[in-house]
Amino acid sequence: MQCPYCNYKESKVIDSRHTDSKSIRRRRECESCKKRFTTYEKIETTPVMVIKKDNSREYFDGEKIKNGILKSCEKRPVSLEQIEEIVSYIENEINKCYISEIEAQKIGEMVMDRLKDVDEVAYVRFASVYRQFKDINTFVTELKNILMEKGD
Repeated sequence: MQCPYCNYKESKVIDSRHTDSKSIRRRRECESCKKRFTTYEKIETTPVMVIKKDNSREYFDGEKIKNGILKSCEKRPVSLEQIEEIVSYIENEINKCYISEIEAQKIGEMVMDRLKDVDEVAYVRFASVYRQFKDINTFVTELKNILMEKGD
């Protein structure tokens, strides 16, 4: 592994830890300058294509999900760790299915299912963009559904 500080090609692993079910965090030390740095090793998975609403396709990107969730959780008491757990859960669920394509709608529903349990305001924000609420009535209907579920 090449050192990011001095570009020397040899380093030694000081510590290894599993970060989630598909990656390993390695703490390394450069053999030349002795500076330490962190690398992540991930299992290579088969690329999954996302089928968009207009039937176009693009590669699945967990960062896009993370960015959408971050926007909906802005100024809310949701930690970055919780957001990363949601993204990791969704990536794991998709990879467990051994599919080559998935509809964007299914991914959106998975995000909303997880967000609903974490923060209801973030859920409504995400749903308002994802479901493209056309007017206030659609918004109120979604809020009523949340309140009915809480009453159960």
